Amino acid sequence: MPVWQGLYEELKDRNFVVIAVALETGGAATAGEWIRAATPTYPCLIDERHLVAELYGMVNVNCAVWINEAGRIVRPTESAGASQAFRRHMDRRTYQLSPEGIADKQLRRRVYLDALRDWAMKGGASRHALSPDAARERLRAPTEEHALAAANFRLGQHLHQQGHREAALSYFAEARRLHPESWNYKRQTWELEERGKAAGPEFWAAVDALGDTPYYPRVEMEGMPPSAG
Repeated sequence: MPVWQGLYEELKDRNFVVIAVALETGGAATAGEWIRAATPTYPCLIDERHLVAELYGMVNVNCAVWINEAGRIVRPTESAGASQAFRRHMDRRTYQLSPEGIADKQLRRRVYLDALRDWAMKGGASRHALSPDAARERLRAPTEEHALAAANFRLGQHLHQQGHREAALSYFAEARRLHPESWNYKRQTWELEERGKAAGPEFWAAVDALGDTPYYPRVEMEGMPPSAG
């Protein structure tokens, strides 16, 4: 959040605003403390049902959508300058990145934030702003499996919130099976199944199982290096 706070302070006089959305079934009871600790001055919302992710095709964090003042999508959902250096360049015992990993993280963040600055200053004339047709081509339409995954996820959420934890587990598992690309489903359902599970062995096993497949899909942006598995 400090990165977004700094960018917002820098660009808010150019009609630029950051709207952060926490995808958290636990609501304010879970996400609220993190938001309060960051003391942001831009809007921060909590999406308990993961509707924003469903509507904009978000499968991981952190990701972002650029929307202009007319309410049109300028850049569809993509990784917001995130690095997957944690897969190859992080000590999993200490969570410390190697110098190479730190450099990759800093480069991707810098490229992404500079692109946002360019858009805030130039609007539709920015080389990073996509035409309506180009933006439409990048949109990922939901499949039947994705719709079924969302339905199973919601059923699992409802059962879990009503105290029927065991009954919810099969729906969570089915949501993950139907939409395996959704790390949001994985992490949220694992955490609901058992506190801390979202960052435990199951998570790392799933990450390792990707092999050469990127954790974050490639961001097609000038200056952004290609994703590596």
